[in-house]
Amino acid sequence: MESMEIITIASIALAATIILALLFGNFIYKRRLRRNKIELEEKSKLIIKEAELQAENIKKDRIIEAKEKLIKMKQEFEDEANRKKSQIIANEQKVKQREAQLNKELEQLKRKEADVDEERQSLAQQHELVKKRKEELDRFNAQKVAVLEGISKLTADQARDQLVESMKEEAQTKASSYIKDIMEQAKLSATKEAKKIIVQTIQRTASEQAVENCVSIFNIESDDIKGKIIGREGRNIRTLEAATGVEFIVDDTPEAIIISGFDPVRREVARLSLHRLVQDGRIHPARIEEIVAKTAKNIEDEINEIGERTVIDLGIHGLHPDLVRMIGRMRFRSSYGQNLLQHSREVANLCAIMASELGLNVKQAKRAGLLHDIGKVWPEELEKPHAIVGMELAQKYKEHPVICNAIGAHHDEIEMTSIISPIIQACDAISGARPGARREVMEQYMKRLKELEQVGLSFEGVEKCYAIQAGRELRVIVDAEKATDERASKLSFDISQKIERDMQYPGQIKVTVIREMRSVAYAK
Repeated sequence: MESMEIITIASIALAATIILALLFGNFIYKRRLRRNKIELEEKSKLIIKEAELQAENIKKDRIIEAKEKLIKMKQEFEDEANRKKSQIIANEQKVKQREAQLNKELEQLKRKEADVDEERQSLAQQHELVKKRKEELDRFNAQKVAVLEGISKLTADQARDQLVESMKEEAQTKASSYIKDIMEQAKLSATKEAKKIIVQTIQRTASEQAVENCVSIFNIESDDIKGKIIGREGRNIRTLEAATGVEFIVDDTPEAIIISGFDPVRREVARLSLHRLVQDGRIHPARIEEIVAKTAKNIEDEINEIGERTVIDLGIHGLHPDLVRMIGRMRFRSSYGQNLLQHSREVANLCAIMASELGLNVKQAKRAGLLHDIGKVWPEELEKPHAIVGMELAQKYKEHPVICNAIGAHHDEIEMTSIISPIIQACDAISGARPGARREVMEQYMKRLKELEQVGLSFEGVEKCYAIQAGRELRVIVDAEKATDERASKLSFDISQKIERDMQYPGQIKVTVIREMRSVAYAK
């Protein structure tokens, strides 16, 4: 029991001690809180005072700045107002000066108007006087015409018609002789320079001409090879013709086989294939088809190589690959016996030299000269002139409009719009019309000569007409009773102009008009 009491007392004492300790701690905490609160209040008052002082200083600074800014704006406004005022004063002075000047001009106009009125009155008086004199002159002319009609027994209208007819004939004769004189003078000055340029151009582009036909000759060492080429029952030669598209003529011609075909590319493929077959010795249908296929592929590669080499040699860049390939195909095409590629290269060089002499664009001229006949190698058959086809190809492959026009106009199918176009036409004629450059089919040649004679016979007064010198000269014989010497001179000019308009021909044609008077009498 005593131990329990002791424990109880000890617990009570401990609890009392804890309570006292808590009360003392609470008292100390509250005291510390009051002290901190007092310190914080003092600090806040101090901060508020400092803030009020800063605000007062800022307020004073802002007021001072505002006053300075207001003074500055006032000064600027006054300066601007003074400037505007001085400008207004100056404008007013200008207006006053202009007004004074206008007043002076108005006074001058009034004086001029008065002078014009005086002149108008004077002119009216003169007009009345002229009218009276004209009436007197008309009466006098009427009397004179009546007297002349009585003397000549012709009315005034009849006499006027006769005078007009006589004056018309005289004017035509004088005009014809005047035109002839002008053309002769122009030829004396222009022909010398033109001939100089053309001769220099031709001398600097001398080239060989090779005539190509529609047949190729393949030479063989012995006629025994002909049997191998023909094959059993002709199967080898039939395979060759079917694979190449040309005709092989194996006849009695010694040591030669003739390859006939209109397409030169096919003839070349056939010739090279036959050469390889003869060298190899194995000639049978399967081998023939294999060799022809390889040769055709090699020819296509050669065509591309020829086109690339041509444009590189001429210094032409930027051509479309399809155009380069067509340029290569020109090597296997001929025009009137003249190799088309050689002709195009020659025209390109001629155009470049002539353009250089005339101070024109040399690159465009050379490019147009090379491409002017590109329409002849277009593989598709079109019912259009080759010049139009070539122009459309050039437009398709984005060539310059000047080059397109030169290609399309070199045979006058379209109108020429640039100075390079007539140069292309002239150089094409120079390359094609030179003796030996081309050969013409006999039928076309005869047709051209007949058309030339018909042009001369279509004129009134022409009795006979002959094309001589292989179509280089047209000799016209006129009826002496129907045509005078002046009419003969004019007739030669008119015929030459019609030939230029209506015909296409290489080089130039000389027109000679002959008027001969013969008097025949017989002594009996």
